[in-house]
Amino acid sequence: MASPSSLLSEDQFLCSICLDVFTDPVSTPCGHNFCKNCITEHWDTTDQYQCPTCAKLFHIRPELRVNTFISQMVSQFKSALQEASSSSSSSSSSSSSSSDQQESKPGEVPCDVCTGTKLKALKSCLVCLVSYCETHLEPHLTASGLKRHQLIDPVENLEARMCTKHDKPLELFCKTDQTCVCMLCTVLDHRAHEFVPLKEEYEGKKAELGKTEAEIQQMIQKRRLKIEEIKHSVTFSKENADREVGEGVQVFTSLKESVERGLKELIDTIEEKQRTAEQQAEGFIKELEQEISELIKRRTEVEQLSRSEDHLRLLQSVQSLNIHPPPTKDWTKISVHPPSYEGTVVRAVAQLEETLSKEMKKLFESELKRVQQYAINVTLDPDTAHPELILSDDGKQVNHGDMKKNLLDNPERFSASLCVLGKQSFSSGRFYFEVQVKKTDWDLGVARESINRKGLVTLSPDEGYWTIWLKNGNEYKALDDPSVRLSLKSRPQKVGVFVDYEEGLVSFYDVDAAALIYSFTGCCFTEKLFPYFNPGLNDGGKNSAPLIISPVNHIE
Repeated sequence: MASPSSLLSEDQFLCSICLDVFTDPVSTPCGHNFCKNCITEHWDTTDQYQCPTCAKLFHIRPELRVNTFISQMVSQFKSALQEASSSSSSSSSSSSSSSDQQESKPGEVPCDVCTGTKLKALKSCLVCLVSYCETHLEPHLTASGLKRHQLIDPVENLEARMCTKHDKPLELFCKTDQTCVCMLCTVLDHRAHEFVPLKEEYEGKKAELGKTEAEIQQMIQKRRLKIEEIKHSVTFSKENADREVGEGVQVFTSLKESVERGLKELIDTIEEKQRTAEQQAEGFIKELEQEISELIKRRTEVEQLSRSEDHLRLLQSVQSLNIHPPPTKDWTKISVHPPSYEGTVVRAVAQLEETLSKEMKKLFESELKRVQQYAINVTLDPDTAHPELILSDDGKQVNHGDMKKNLLDNPERFSASLCVLGKQSFSSGRFYFEVQVKKTDWDLGVARESINRKGLVTLSPDEGYWTIWLKNGNEYKALDDPSVRLSLKSRPQKVGVFVDYEEGLVSFYDVDAAALIYSFTGCCFTEKLFPYFNPGLNDGGKNSAPLIISPVNHIE
């Protein structure tokens, strides 16, 4: 007699709602069978009592009872499947020694059916909630009913893949609630929601994760590059610091040596004058002592002769002895004058000052050479220029004209002061430009973006300007708070402007003399900075020359 498993297939015992083998099967008046719990929950969530299979509508909710015949058939079918599975398991166990299957290792998913030695699982079934090795997986590959079960790569904790409310496999993804659901959830708890298969959502999320991973990797790479940039900046800063220290040591060592050399020369000069005076005095004293010795000798001879009582002898001796004093030098006009030291110290200090000036010039040349490497191409912005200003076509020159042009009074344009800004703006880093100033009146510097451009301009850092000016041909000032009158050794023909945004520094240089004119320090910049120019009034042609933005000729 044929076994039940050979006469019946699993398709005949599947509930069309949960798609699983019947549990407590019941029949509707139209003759279709369902799990009692499945059809009950289905009708509990609808206003109409309709058959899910043929859509027949019942006006009164049918009374459902377990179909004992089908229940017995399902029980027999399950028993037959278990026997077949056990037989297959025994056969597999007897031949496992000759099989190529691998024994499950720590961290690998074992077969749930194997007895004794657990083999490595090849697949896991989301319907049976069992993991199978190659041998025990065979029924799922051959039995028509089991073929419909969803197989996945072996995983542990299959219970977590079951719906905790309906005890069904989590096969769908609810996009509305962003959660995994079973088939019953779609008709019970998540009605009218949008669903997609888990695989579809998985592929979408995986692609999204891949994109996120790429973005994170890019962020990591950017930060690694930033680390390298910072390290390079620190190294560059260290090199600059070492260079500055080296130059500072060299300059101060040279100055120290100059001071010590000047002091030694001063002392040597004074001591040489003193030695000369002492030597002259010693010569006079020696000569005087010799004359005194001769005079004492003559005095002694005269004294002895004057004591003689023998008339003849005295007269005879006087004839042979010169009784007059020996010839001597006239000392009345001879004296030793102390050496004069007036001007000695002054000349030594002046020489030291000259040396210091030379060293300072070298130092400023070195500094100017460094800031010139930050030279930028500045051009004038005609949209900011006062209507009486004349700008060259290349945007490099500006001077005051005699006529006021009829221009649009836009918010950027200066309305009362003869000012114009550069087109270029800066909100970080360092920049430098040079301007030819062969004029009697001019203003020059940088200004922040938010300055008031209407009405008269007040030049000061508080108002957003960091500038210097020349007025009346000889009055130089730095428009600081308060303003500082500048005493310059020479009249600058070309002025260099250097800005270090982060350092809060604005410095002005006399380019030809390689000298620092003035520095604004400790500035706090919080917005864009623009180059600022004011060529001053034409003054009847006395100040007609333009301010000219010059190309930077780097110091060699």
